[in-house]
Parts: sequence; structure tokens; C-alpha cells
Amino acid sequence: MNAASSTETSHIAHVLHKQREAFLKEGAPSADQRSEMMDRLIGLLVDFEDEIIDTVAEDFGHRSKDFSRLTEIISPLMTFKAIKPEIAKWMEPEARQSAKGECWIQYQPLGVIGIVIPWNFPINLAFKGLSDAISAGNKVMIKASEFTPKTSELLKRMIESVFDEKDIAVITGGPDVGHEFCLQPFDKLLFTGSTSIGKHVMRAAAENLVPVVLELGGKSPTILSRSADFETSVQKIIAGKAHNAGQICLSPDYVFVPEEQVDDFIATAQAIFPHLFPTLRDNPDYTSIINQRHYDRVNGYIDEARDAGVHIVELNPANEDFSQQDHHKLPVTLMVNPSNNLKVMQDEIFGPLLPIKPYKSIEDVVDFVNRRPRPLALYWFGNDEQERDFVLNHTTSGGVTINDVIKHVGVEELPFGGVGHSGMGAYHGIDGFKALSHGKAIFVAGDGPDPMRAPFAPKSDFLKSLVSR
Repeated sequence: MNAASSTETSHIAHVLHKQREAFLKEGAPSADQRSEMMDRLIGLLVDFEDEIIDTVAEDFGHRSKDFSRLTEIISPLMTFKAIKPEIAKWMEPEARQSAKGECWIQYQPLGVIGIVIPWNFPINLAFKGLSDAISAGNKVMIKASEFTPKTSELLKRMIESVFDEKDIAVITGGPDVGHEFCLQPFDKLLFTGSTSIGKHVMRAAAENLVPVVLELGGKSPTILSRSADFETSVQKIIAGKAHNAGQICLSPDYVFVPEEQVDDFIATAQAIFPHLFPTLRDNPDYTSIINQRHYDRVNGYIDEARDAGVHIVELNPANEDFSQQDHHKLPVTLMVNPSNNLKVMQDEIFGPLLPIKPYKSIEDVVDFVNRRPRPLALYWFGNDEQERDFVLNHTTSGGVTINDVIKHVGVEELPFGGVGHSGMGAYHGIDGFKALSHGKAIFVAGDGPDPMRAPFAPKSDFLKSLVSR
């Protein structure tokens, strides 16, 4: 990794200093001020809607405009709609009960929040992070992804059109700039990205003891129970894998299918896929892989599996040839029971590949999941409540969606985050407000005598009285 230039380094430090000085001078913003900042962000999403969609598509080579409208525009707008009415209530002191006297928690802004966003949802994740940071009353610096350079420049231009950099600033540049960004003494750092990069981010943040929220990823398992509505479940799983061509941290990474239903799963997927995407190569609703590097990486998983003798099934209704194309499109590809030592079962796929793992018993499935790093999400399809509870109680994951995939991330009333290798900390809604606030404990001492300071003779009698109450 090349070091950032002295000019880039000094600029990042200068903006951070400017924001911190403004925060110290202005103090915590009121609920009305926070709401007004959100109104400006809402205005940006509305005013720049078409340009955002076109620019993201340009960075991807091709991306479904309807999918971008849903994820980059509508989703953050719904977040602001959910959060804005709650800000004043969240800011109120939180009373705690104690026999020792009056006490409460006062939530105050941390100061300056650093946010590092990935390329797969470059506007969505910037605005989602801003919603939490602004609701908590902070200043914000955003490091935008170099993999979507046009969108990153657009984001910078959008923010600068309505905000002074003392309040919100966008930093662009390559991995060297990102490394320097993460070395800054923020009051908290929010990172979304891969587990491998998350380790570097945490190491850099530790230089200044900056606390982090890491939303990483991992291999999110999907479990198809024998009790599931089979056809509906397969449709949801395949559609979820096709979203953004699998380039979602919450994408179903591999699916457990009862061993006697594997052939039916493949046949059903082949039957329903043409209704989702009758064609792929020139279909405006089917997204391409972000760049050549990731295209080659995903193809490498297929080549390795094919060489190992894995049965591979392309969901390619029109039998199109993807060897010569303007973009980096790949069909959704099923891989039947790949060995666990293959890269497709070791790495987070982040592409339209879906390994199928046959299973005999739900106990075997749980054991398989538990012997691997804890995932960001887990999905279970079925109607057997006893089995559902067994899976929920015996596995650990960042979050769970029952009878669908990905959906829990859109529920603002739920915390979103990983556990173990899939991340630490949680945000969204009130959990995001609290994660980017300092909950200051306040206790009001009484005027009466303090028994803890009074002389006691014998002291052993006093100690006995404490534990006997």
C-alpha cells in the first residue's frame, strides 16, 4: 500500500480539526437542528435521484436502475422518515431506578464520526451512516470508495452543495487515503466492508484508541427446512442471490437443502428463474460485477470447482454467451455440494454463485455453521417452530430473517451488525443513535449521612448486615 501524499494527509487532518473545533464551539445541536440537517439530506436524494442512479450504473458498468432507485434512494428516504420523528424522544434523559438515589443517563454527541463506506451501495450506506451520526448530533467525515469513483465524486459534490465541511465532509481517494483516514483520532469510526480490510481498519484505529463499529460480512448460511413451503422458499432464495448479482454483504452465501430435495431445488430454480430474468446479458434489470478484478475472482471460484468435479448449473434461460460482453455479467450459478476446502466455501463469495449443501439432519446443519466464523446473517425457511427455535438458540449470527433473506436490515427498529468475524457493534434506528452517542451516567447524591463512610464497630457486623439484606 502506498502512503498517502503529505497534501492528502494534511487535508484530512485539517478537516478533522475544523470539525472538532466547530463541535466544541457550537455544542450539541438541538433536535430541530438535527431534523433540519436531515431535511437537507432528504432534499439531496430527491434532487439528485436520476443522476445518482445513472452514475452508479456507470461505475458498475451496468446496474439495474430499478434496483438502484430502491436501494440508493427509497431505502435511505424511508430511514429518515422513521428516524426524524424520534430524535427529540431519544435525546431525553433516560431515567434509571436505584435505591441509592436519583440517577439517569444523558445521551450526548461523541463529536466527530468517521465513516468508511464500500462500493456495493455507495449512496445508501453513506446516507444510512449519516442518519445515525446526525440523529446523535455529531459532525461527520466520510471516506468514499475508490471502486465507484464517479459516484464518490457525485457524493462529494452533493454534500458540498448544502453543507459546510465543518459539519459534513466527503474524502475521496485510493486505499492509501483510506488508510490515512482510519489513522485519524476520530471520536468513533464506522466501517462497512470485508473482514480482511476490517482487520486493517481496527489496527489503524487502535493507534489513537478510536472505538469502532465494524459491519463486515462472511458466509451467511441459508437453511431450507423440510417443513418449508418449498417453491416459495426457493424463489425467495434465488431472487435474493440475484439481487445486485450477489454483491451484498447479506446475500445468502450458501444453502442447506435436505438431501432428498436437491434435485427438486435445482429443477425449481431453473423453472422460476426465467420469470425473474428471461434474459441476462442485455437485460437492464440484471446487474454486472463491479470490475474486472472481481469478475476474475468469481470466475476463479467456478473454474476451481469445475476442475474439482463439482456439478455446476447455470441459471441462463436464453443460453447466452458471456465470454464476449461490454460489461462483467455472470449468471446465477448453482454449485452442488462443493468440497469445504474449495475457495467458494472458504471466502465470502460476493457474486452470483450459490453452493448447495445437502443435509440429513438439522443437528448436522447447526454443527456445520457453528464450526465456522460467525456470519453476519442467517436465514431459515420453514414452518416447524420447534426446529426454528432449535436453530435460533444453537447458532450465533449478526441477525436473522425467517422465511426470506436480507429483509431484517430494512427494519429500523432492529439493531444491525455482526458478531465475531462478521463485525462488532450495531447501528440503525435508536441503536445507531446510542452507538454514536455517549451515554453519560449521572447520579445525584443525597444530603443525609453516608453509611459507607460512617465508623462501624465491629465492622464485621456491618458487612454481615449488607449481605443478609
